[in-house]
Amino acid sequence: MTSKTKALTIEPVWVWGLPFAPMGLAKTVEAVSALIERGLPTFFITANTHYAMLTEENPDLQQVNARAAFVVADGAPLVWAARHLPVPLPERVAGSDLIFALSDLAARKSYRMFFAGGSPGVAEEAAHRLTARYPGLQVVGMAAPSFREFSAEDHDKLRAQIRTAQPHILIVAATMPHGERWLSAHFEDLGVPVGVNLGASIDFAAGRINRAPRWMQKSGLEWAFRLMLEPRRLFSRYARNARFLCGRVLHDLRQHSTGPEVPQPTPPVNLSDSQR
Repeated sequence: MTSKTKALTIEPVWVWGLPFAPMGLAKTVEAVSALIERGLPTFFITANTHYAMLTEENPDLQQVNARAAFVVADGAPLVWAARHLPVPLPERVAGSDLIFALSDLAARKSYRMFFAGGSPGVAEEAAHRLTARYPGLQVVGMAAPSFREFSAEDHDKLRAQIRTAQPHILIVAATMPHGERWLSAHFEDLGVPVGVNLGASIDFAAGRINRAPRWMQKSGLEWAFRLMLEPRRLFSRYARNARFLCGRVLHDLRQHSTGPEVPQPTPPVNLSDSQR
């Protein structure tokens, strides 16, 4: 175990019921590398506004979040909401950026990757594009299970594939919170040093979905671009997110006038400790 791994301790920043690690993209990649070097099975979560809403609606997700090595903010509203805190969130850690950053890390450090989820053929196309972009990248396994309708037989088959391939990084492409729940329930048995659910990010890597222009990403309007691309699929979800967002903003405004809400105490995450 390296001294760098021993020293990596993350104090959570509470925003809208979620304990975020105050890390940007580069620090997140460093934390992933530290977890891999440690070698114990873990997973982490990229949480956006939708996931914050799901956590409020589904109390079991609080346990899922507590079992994660850390949680990073994949949503501009979450970053904005943390600006008044003593330790703000430095930036949005978008899954659609993270999949490329992790692939670059894996290529540089000879870490093996496994893709699980997405539509049939998407993982293969993503692997083809990523290995072309990052010479030396090893994608040692691909599978396209349906995490919504996941039988015991499906799980056993996927588990055997992953354990045989022995990846360092497991990228799950599932809708929230199916991917997070599955990782929380099985990460120890899978034995992968780092797992994460990046959802539709594998579609970005495969070239199936275009990203918003950079100015829309920086201004927090990437959701609007995606809504234009997939209005039927995303309208209902974004409408629910908007109601949740308005409620949380009003709650925050009231807290500013009456004093800050005291969150449940959470110990810092030391990546040299086992995640149980």
